[in-house]
Amino acid sequence: MLENLQNLNIVGSVVVLNDFFLDRIIKIQNIATLYDLISKKSQLGGSIRGIPQTDLKGGNATNVAYALARLGAPVSLITVANKSCSHILHETFSEFPNCSLFLIDGNPGRTTSLEFSNNGLPVNIMLSDLGDNENFGPEKLGQKEQTAIQDADAVIVTNWASNEKGTELSKYVFGKSEKSLHFLDPADIQSRPGEFKEALSELTSNLDSLCLNENECNVLLKQFDFGIISNEEETKKLVSSLSEKISTVIDLHTSNGAFWSNGKEVEFVKSLPIEVKFVTGAGDVWDAANVLGYLAGLEVKERLLFANATASLYVGSSNGMPPTMQEVLSFVTAAR
Repeated sequence: MLENLQNLNIVGSVVVLNDFFLDRIIKIQNIATLYDLISKKSQLGGSIRGIPQTDLKGGNATNVAYALARLGAPVSLITVANKSCSHILHETFSEFPNCSLFLIDGNPGRTTSLEFSNNGLPVNIMLSDLGDNENFGPEKLGQKEQTAIQDADAVIVTNWASNEKGTELSKYVFGKSEKSLHFLDPADIQSRPGEFKEALSELTSNLDSLCLNENECNVLLKQFDFGIISNEEETKKLVSSLSEKISTVIDLHTSNGAFWSNGKEVEFVKSLPIEVKFVTGAGDVWDAANVLGYLAGLEVKERLLFANATASLYVGSSNGMPPTMQEVLSFVTAAR
């Protein structure tokens, strides 16, 4: 079935909305040591040296769009950027002739991501200034953006949690693209769990997949008084119950593997083993591959395998570069 990906014909594009952030990744070897250094320096001021840092373009929508472009898909990114930052996006996507940028004037967000290890497991904490991503509603969309949405093969709305108008935007773009596949990745909903629960009651009738990570899933499960995900079998039961409750398909990606359920059936595919070198943005890369798996008509387990493999190659790279389609297919073939 994976050969379908090599022959995938997307007539329009995959439209991705709506956030763009300037990201700084800070790798912390020992959080306790850093805390002690900060505590001491806070009394007199001064520098803490030897902390590896990387500056990247970021934002869920931007990351998903870039991963899609690396996989060879035609993509349309609709986001916000000011004049001084627009050149970053143009330069980033300049190598992809089938990528269209719709940049709406405004202030991008800024995020500092702290990456460290918690009992051997990679963890990242993000400190964010949302910029104009915080109030991105349908009124931001001009005729060019609306046409791209209407012609899309798939539309994915990301980072609902950071957008106060996320529900309004989602309803509008899903309604404008009746023939498209519709995906929603809400990002960290912990500060707005009840509001997101209410939003789902308005969105699920026009939603093909709700894409969640482990933390987001647990927050949503709590809203319906379900348990929290743990082992494979328990997680299958909970994901199935949640999907049935909200009446929409759930695609859940965790560090151990990926789950899918439509409320009646449930599937799980383990992650592929790889040395983890990079964490931030892994969920966005998984989303991009998952969307292409849907468009290629892959069976559920094949789609989850493809998405897992794409994310594995990403986290295994030291520079945070999403893989190409050929790299993913070769990796899957070797893993089998």
